[in-house]
Amino acid sequence: MVKALVLYADEPDPERYAAHVELCRKVEGGTFRHGPVFGSPTRSAYRYYAEWEFPDRETFDRAAATPEFAATGKDAVEMGVRFEVLFVDA
Repeated sequence: MVKALVLYADEPDPERYAAHVELCRKVEGGTFRHGPVFGSPTRSAYRYYAEWEFPDRETFDRAAATPEFAATGKDAVEMGVRFEVLFVDA
């Protein structure tokens, strides 16, 4: 399993983020989830998260090479909330 994790410094505007979610769901091969970060043992610098879960690296690589995947990154930048992206073998 492979995950793409997105950690947001602030919680995005809900209406704007709803449009972003629809864009993310157009990426084939993965399951998309998101929600607020409510805490951490070390005072997290992040307030919101999103993740895609892909069954394997091959599926992730195919998805990451699509225009739909690239569009989600561009759209995330346009939301104006600082974020970090991590790709994880799970």
